[in-house]
Amino acid sequence: MIKRRLFLWSKLLLLTLFFLFAFTREWPPFDDEYYRITQLVGLRQFDFFSWELSAFADKAEGILANSDAFLDESQRQQTVLDFLDLVRQVQQLDGQINQIYTDPTVTDPAAATAVLQTELAQKREEMAAIQPVAEAIVQDQVGQVLVDEGFGVLNQAWPPVMMRMTPLPSLLIVSPRDHIERIYGISLVPGLSTAEMDALETAIFEQLNLSALVVPIGGMGTYPAMIMETSSINWLAEVTSHEWSHHWLSFFPVGWNYGDPQVRIINETIASIFDQEIGSRVIERYYPEYVPPPAPATLPAQTAPTSPVEPPAFDFGAELAATRIHTEELLAMGDIEGAEAYMEAQRQVFLQNGYGIRKLNQAYFAFHGAYAAVPGATGSDPTGPMLLDIQASVDSPREFMETVAPITTFADLEEIWNEVVVLENQ
Repeated sequence: MIKRRLFLWSKLLLLTLFFLFAFTREWPPFDDEYYRITQLVGLRQFDFFSWELSAFADKAEGILANSDAFLDESQRQQTVLDFLDLVRQVQQLDGQINQIYTDPTVTDPAAATAVLQTELAQKREEMAAIQPVAEAIVQDQVGQVLVDEGFGVLNQAWPPVMMRMTPLPSLLIVSPRDHIERIYGISLVPGLSTAEMDALETAIFEQLNLSALVVPIGGMGTYPAMIMETSSINWLAEVTSHEWSHHWLSFFPVGWNYGDPQVRIINETIASIFDQEIGSRVIERYYPEYVPPPAPATLPAQTAPTSPVEPPAFDFGAELAATRIHTEELLAMGDIEGAEAYMEAQRQVFLQNGYGIRKLNQAYFAFHGAYAAVPGATGSDPTGPMLLDIQASVDSPREFMETVAPITTFADLEEIWNEVVVLENQ
C-alpha cells in the first residue's frame, strides 16, 4: 500500500513536470509568414493552456481518489465497456441531431430535437460520472502490459500512462506549394464546419501562396494525452499505446528532434508500429472477446480459371503511393499547377472508388506521409519498410524502442538498419 501511494504521488509529480514542460518549450518563431497565418486563424486556435489546467485538475483528483483500486478484474472490464457504450449512444444522438439540423425540410430544428437534446445531456452526465474511473482502468491495463514488456519501474509503467478522452482539436497543416513538407501545424478548436475549414485553406493559398489543409486527428501527445472519444476498445487501446510511446520517446534523441521533418516521420512511424504490438496485447489480455478474427487463409491458385477473370479490386494504398510519386516528379520539374491539377484529378478517382478525400494537395501528403508504417501517402519513402525490418529483426517491443531511440537523422536510421537488418542477414 505504501509503495502504491508513493507511486501515485510520483504520477502527480510527473504530471506537474510535463505540464510545465509543455508551456516552456520552444515554439515556432513569429515571423511574418507564421504571424499572418495565425491572424487568419484568429480565435479558432485551440487553447492548450486551459485544456491542460482542466486535465491536470481532473487527473490529480482521480489519482488521489484511486477509485478503480476497489474493483475486481471483471468489474474493471465491465466499467470500461459500459463507458464505451455510453460514448456510442452519445455519438448516435449527436448524429441524429446533426441530421435534423441539416435537413432543409425541418423548419424548427430546435423543437424537433428537443427530446434528443435532453437525452443527449443525460447521457453526457452519465459519461462524465464514470469517465475518470474508466480512463484510470485503461491506463492501468496498458501500463501493466508495458511493465511486462520491460517499461516499468517498481512494477509501474514509466512514464505513467496518462490519457483523457476529449473532443480533439483539428490540425491546420501548411506546406509549400513547390514541394511537400510540413512547415507549420496549428491546432484549431473542435467542431469547425467544412465551410470554415475550406475558407481558411483558401485564404492561406490565395494570400500566402501556400498549400493548407485542416485535418482531424485521433490523438495528441500532450500530457495527459488527448484521445478522441471512441466506442471501440481496440482503437482506444491502440491509440493510448501510441501516445504513450511519444511520451517515452520524448526522453530520447528521436523525441528531442521531433521538429525536424524527417525525424517527425521516423518518430510517428515508430509510434504506429509500437501501438499495434502493445494495443493487441492489451486486448488479448483484458478483452479477449474483442480479439479480431484471424485473416482468412489464402486459397491455393487454380491451374485454370473456372469463371471470367474479374478486374482487380481498387488498391487505395498503392494508388495513393503512385499519386504522391508522380506529384513529386511534377513538382521537381517546377510544374506546380500541373501537379495540383493532377492531384485533383486523382481525388476524383478516389471519390469514384468510395474514398471521400475532401482535398488532395501538398499539405495532405505532408501530414499523412508522416505515418509511414502503412504504404500510401508516403509514396516511395523507405522509412516505414526500414523500421518494420528493424522491428522484425529484434526480439521485443522494448528492444525495438531502444534500438531506434538514438535516431537524430535519416542517416542514423540507415545506419541502424544496416547494422540490425543487413549485416545480421549476411
